[in-house]
Amino acid sequence: MNTVGTLLEINGPLVRLALPQTVIGEQVRVGALGLVGEVIAREGDTALAQLYEDSAGLRPGEPVTGLGWPLSVELGPGLLGGIFDGVQRPLVALRAASGEQGGNHLARGFSVPALSRETRWPFVPILRAGSPVQGGSILGTVQETPAIQHRILVPPGVNGVLLELAPAGDYTVDDLIGHVQTSAGSVESLRLAHRWPVRTPRPYTRRDHAVQPLLTGQRILDTFYPLLKGGKAAIPGPFGAGKTMLQQQIARWCNAEIVIYVGCGERGNEMADVLAFMPELKDPHTGRPLMERTLLVANTSNMPVVAREASIYVGITLAEYYRDQGFDVVMVADSTSRWAEALREVAGRLGQMPVEEGYPAYLGSRLAAFYERAGRVETLAGGHGSVTLIGAVSPPGGDFSEPVTSHTKEIIQTFWALSKELADARHYPAVDWLESFSGSVPAAAHWWAENVDAGWATARAEALNLLASAEELQRIVNLVGVEALSSEQRWTLEAASLIKEGLLQQAATDDVDSYASPEKQYALLAALIDIHNRGLALIQRGAPVRRVLEMPLLSAARRWKSQFTSEDIAALKARVAQIPAEFEHIAMDYAPHQS
Repeated sequence: MNTVGTLLEINGPLVRLALPQTVIGEQVRVGALGLVGEVIAREGDTALAQLYEDSAGLRPGEPVTGLGWPLSVELGPGLLGGIFDGVQRPLVALRAASGEQGGNHLARGFSVPALSRETRWPFVPILRAGSPVQGGSILGTVQETPAIQHRILVPPGVNGVLLELAPAGDYTVDDLIGHVQTSAGSVESLRLAHRWPVRTPRPYTRRDHAVQPLLTGQRILDTFYPLLKGGKAAIPGPFGAGKTMLQQQIARWCNAEIVIYVGCGERGNEMADVLAFMPELKDPHTGRPLMERTLLVANTSNMPVVAREASIYVGITLAEYYRDQGFDVVMVADSTSRWAEALREVAGRLGQMPVEEGYPAYLGSRLAAFYERAGRVETLAGGHGSVTLIGAVSPPGGDFSEPVTSHTKEIIQTFWALSKELADARHYPAVDWLESFSGSVPAAAHWWAENVDAGWATARAEALNLLASAEELQRIVNLVGVEALSSEQRWTLEAASLIKEGLLQQAATDDVDSYASPEKQYALLAALIDIHNRGLALIQRGAPVRRVLEMPLLSAARRWKSQFTSEDIAALKARVAQIPAEFEHIAMDYAPHQS
């Protein structure tokens, strides 16, 4: 039920209201323009609300309306392919509704429903009247896009007997499609869409152990620092390190069914690139537009700061909704640092005690609560779905000890640290193999052993040890020169360089190598490790290191990643099979010198 009050005081995005009947979390409309806000505190008969639109021009005494529900999102067919702002207003429809009033900007106070009221969806029922139902039960399906069949769910908390269900036909999201007689005796109406408060995690039956890796096609991620479906990952890195490009590669190539991209407080030009880039992409798995299984939440740095805080929750609630339908969902948040800055600004205006670098004391708990909404679950309908969270972090100056990065590092399972030095050297993806880590390696090793090759874990460990040894040797070279190294140490440096250039570097613009299948990743890894081991054995038998370093094989191996596609595994393996003969040719020259 709507309640009416008065605007008392304005402090930037925070306003004080005379609204005695309101409750914390309720959505409000403020002023003659009807600006969207949310109540965050109560004191006597007054309430404090944060506005998700610019408060310029508001005056005390203007009317205020409490809407009677918390900040919520509409969940139903029509979400995929959409571009929404931080409180789930569709930007294309909002721009059209703004008309001449908005000019090149969105006009304030316009209320546009998230889901179209005109579109009719072809509903196909699954259940029949008289069937027992509970929250999360699947009533029927709608073909939302050619790639995704949307499952229409009973809203959580609605349990009872299905009194009636509409026959197959075309319906809008406002049309009644059925009724449920609840166990309490009331009758609940059913539609294709329902609302859900964004700050309340959607329920599920139980959590499952994540068992399958999220395959991104990026070798440094899949082979060295894997992330499981339902896992939590962070991509920290300074400006210019390639965070946005890496996230776009993940969104494009990952083997999730639904991708949700949340641009939270990023620069407008970067978000504009994403909005222009994503709709043009083809889904490599289906050949159809990628937007048919993607939705975007855009909240740039020039939009009201408190809307950043809401956009993260809007995105994760949309992800949970598709998870509850049984889909594997990936949500990319770019970036959680800008979200944390919104918390800091609001906390400062509220007069709350600042702690580390001005952030509120609850920063760590808010981050943990957000990332905890990831996971693989058994849904209320009995199926399985997952939400994988990947949060970008933008530490000032690349300082990973700052509060947002350090708190995130304690929460997540996989840490893909980006290096400005690698980016400046044109090594992309610029993931630092020394700073990064993954807690999902044991589970991923089972999958690789069952689906690709049992030698994955050993080859991965050997490659990482080789890279770490080369880093130590490089420090010696920087101090006293390469002449101070032994032949075996010089070969270690060369083998590490071979892994960096022939395996870890991967150009997003290379049509052949933008994506690498697990089979191609392992074939390259095993081949480069084999080259290292054979070269080391040859040097230990007395061959001069210079002779080994001059082998044409080394330059050829660096090009294999761009010569063989993921479908050319047989040709790649045939080329790799020639490696022993090339080393044996040199070994024969030094056979007389062996004792």
